[in-house]
Amino acid sequence: MSTPREQSEPRMLVPSLVFVALVVSAVASLGAPLITTVATTFHVSLNSAQWTLTIALLAGAVSTPILGRLGAGPHRRATILATLAVVVVGSALTVLPLPFAWLLVGRAGQGIGLGLTALMMGVARDHLPEERSAATISLVSVVSIIGVGAGYPLAGLLTQVGGVRAAYGLGLFVTTIAFLAAWRFMPEAPAGRSAHVDTVGALLLAGGLFLVLYLAGERSLWSHDLSVAVVLAVVAAVLLAVWTVTGLRGKAPLIDLKALRHPAVAGANLAMFVGAIGMYILLTLITRYAQTPHSAGYGFGLTTFVAGLVLIPFSVLGFVGGKLTPPMLKRIDAPFLLAGSAVIIVGGFVLFTTARSNLVDLLLAMSVLGFGVGSFSAAMPGVILAVTPKSETSSAMSFNYITRSVGYSLGSAIGGLVLSAGTDTGRIFPNDSAYTTAALVGIVAMAITTVASLVLARKRSPQAEPAAAPTRSPSRSSQ
Repeated sequence: MSTPREQSEPRMLVPSLVFVALVVSAVASLGAPLITTVATTFHVSLNSAQWTLTIALLAGAVSTPILGRLGAGPHRRATILATLAVVVVGSALTVLPLPFAWLLVGRAGQGIGLGLTALMMGVARDHLPEERSAATISLVSVVSIIGVGAGYPLAGLLTQVGGVRAAYGLGLFVTTIAFLAAWRFMPEAPAGRSAHVDTVGALLLAGGLFLVLYLAGERSLWSHDLSVAVVLAVVAAVLLAVWTVTGLRGKAPLIDLKALRHPAVAGANLAMFVGAIGMYILLTLITRYAQTPHSAGYGFGLTTFVAGLVLIPFSVLGFVGGKLTPPMLKRIDAPFLLAGSAVIIVGGFVLFTTARSNLVDLLLAMSVLGFGVGSFSAAMPGVILAVTPKSETSSAMSFNYITRSVGYSLGSAIGGLVLSAGTDTGRIFPNDSAYTTAALVGIVAMAITTVASLVLARKRSPQAEPAAAPTRSPSRSSQ
C-alpha cells in the first residue's frame, strides 16, 4: 500500500531530478570544447581561455559543500531554485556581448550549479519509495558524469555555425528549462530539518580547494615559478588542515568529517578520488589524441565538432552501464561492483595503449571507458548512503563530489604533465610514446582503485542501513 508521501509524489519528480543533474554537469563542462574558439574570439591566450573551464570547476568544488549543508535543512527547495537562478544569470552573461572578464563571471555562475547533484539525491531519498529512490540516486550519479560529454557535439556544431555565443546560448536555453522544471516539481524538504552553515569552515574549505585546483590547473607555474607554487601548496595544506580540525571539533560542521571514520565512507571516498584521477586521464588522452593533426606523426586532426562526436559512445555506454548497475546491486555488494568497474576502465586503458592507429580504436576505448565510469558512478552512492542517515544525504554526497572534482582536476593535470614531459624542445605536440606513458600512469591509478574497493568490500559493515540504499537482497542482508 502506498504511503501518503508516495501518493503525493509529483509525477515529473524523477525526470526533473535527472534533468537538473544532467543540465548542470553538461553546462559546466561546455568550456572544454570551446577553449580554442574563446581564445580567438576574445583575443586571449589559450591559458587564459582555459579558465573558462577551470573557473567552473572551482566554483562547483567550492559551492558543493555549502549547498550540501543548505540542502540538509528546511530550505532545500529555496536553495535549489536560488542556485538554478544563479546558473541562469551566469548563462546569460556568457551569451551577452560583454568583455572576457564577464564571460569568466558567467562561467563561474554556471559552475556553481555542480553543487546541485547531491541535493537531487537528497530529494530522491526523501520523497521516493525505497526501490525507486536507490535507482534514481544511481541514475542521477550517472548522468552527472555522462553529462560531461553530452553537450560536446552540439556545442561544437553550434560553434562552427554561429560562433561561441551560439554554443553558450544552448546553455542558457537548457538551464532556463531546468529552473522552470525545478520550480514546478521540486518538493519542500520534510518537516523537522535544521541546518547551520559553518561560515568560517566554508571560507577555509573554499580557500584550500581554490588553491589545490588552481595549482593543479596551472602547470606552467610549477616549471616557471616553483617557489611560488610551493608556497601556495603549503598555504592550501594549512587551510585544509585548519578546516579539518575545526570540522572535527565543531558542533555543526560544513561536512560531517566524523563520518569518514566509518570504513565504508572513507574507503568509498578514497576509491572515488583515485578513480577520478584515472578516469579523467583517459578521457583527456583520447580527446587530445583525436584532435592532434596528422603533421605530428599520429592523431586524426578532428575538428571541434567531430571530436565531440567521439564522446558520444562515452555518454551512451555510460548510461547503459548506469542502468544495468541497480539490478546488479541486489545480487552483488556495491564495493565489488566498484572494483569490477575499475577493472573495466583498465580495459579501456589497455585498448588505448595497444591500439590507436584507427579512429575506431579510439571509439572502442571511449565506449569501454564510458561503460566503466557509468557503472562505477551508479554503484558509488550505495556504498556511502548505506551508512548515512537520510537527513545527511546531501552533505555526505557533497563530500564525495568534492573528492571527485579534485580527482578530475588532478587527473587532467597529471595527464598534461606527462604529455608535456614527452614533448621535445621546439615541438608543439608530444611524442606518441608520451600517450603510452600517461596511459600506464592511469592504469596504476585504476589498479589502486580496484584494491581499495576490494578492501572496502571486506570491511563493509554487515549492519548497513537497508533503507538508505538497498544494495543487498533480503537473503544477503539477513546473514
